[in-house]
Amino acid sequence: MASTFFTWLRSPAAREYFFSTHFWGPVANWGLPLAALADLSKDEDVISGSMTTALGAYSMVFMRFAWRVQPRNYLLFACHLTNATAQSIQEARFVNYWYYGGREKKFGLDKGPVTQAIEESQAEAKKVADAK
Repeated sequence: MASTFFTWLRSPAAREYFFSTHFWGPVANWGLPLAALADLSKDEDVISGSMTTALGAYSMVFMRFAWRVQPRNYLLFACHLTNATAQSIQEARFVNYWYYGGREKKFGLDKGPVTQAIEESQAEAKKVADAK
């Protein structure tokens, strides 16, 4: 198996592959998923929801492209699969933090100021309705 690989590595087909955009394009593109994986350990308050959504959609589109192009570009597909997965995790962290109480749990708040204001106005409206 290894000897077959090394034989191929010395062939003109290997040189053609390593000096083509089918190799260097995905290699250069690996910066996106590596940055996304590094961002998984950062705080949720620095996540940009719109950028995360855009990068996830971009990777899903180019995953399809990498699969449909002939010959198939597995390196590009793996790159965008990794990025789409990391961006999906980031999007879930963003939504949980800003919309499902993650921020309040992090700072030890029972309820956010908007929720408190809504509950206070509902209680006031109920008092007014009961007074009539």
